[in-house]
Amino acid sequence: MKRKYLMLIFISIVVVIVDQITKIMVTDRFRLGDSVEVIAGFFSLTYVRNTGAAFGMLNSWDPAYRIPFFISVPIIALVAILFVFRKVSDKDFLLSTALSLVVGGAAGNLIDRVRLNYVIDFFDFYWGVNGPHFAVFNVADAAISVGVFFLIIDIFKKDKTTGQANASDTD
Repeated sequence: MKRKYLMLIFISIVVVIVDQITKIMVTDRFRLGDSVEVIAGFFSLTYVRNTGAAFGMLNSWDPAYRIPFFISVPIIALVAILFVFRKVSDKDFLLSTALSLVVGGAAGNLIDRVRLNYVIDFFDFYWGVNGPHFAVFNVADAAISVGVFFLIIDIFKKDKTTGQANASDTD
């Protein structure tokens, strides 16, 4: 089996397992809305249920539309990512890692959507006692974010390489 597929399987499974274990730990130890400050004025563990998308967007949609939407969109995205993944070079470690993180994160949140009709979130970052809060998120969301960050780095890295190759072609 090609290295990129081993990476996809390993990284995705690790993300899903860590995501689901941390969500189980939160639901076993917290009641909805409970919060424990970990770093004063900066970080808490706060149990929330997100029925919407990132930052709670679309959570006011009628559940008859919202639930099928939030189950079908990740499935479509996963199929699209796996289709793209087939074309990734086995030597492209950064892109393989990026896509594997996104797949694992999407799968972790999809499990919640199918099982619960919402996503369990708990990482709560903020600035100061009464300061602004970043959206509460989970391990799957973090994996998706890191994966997208790696994708951006990969794009710039390849664009710079392509640009240098194109510049040398004009000499």
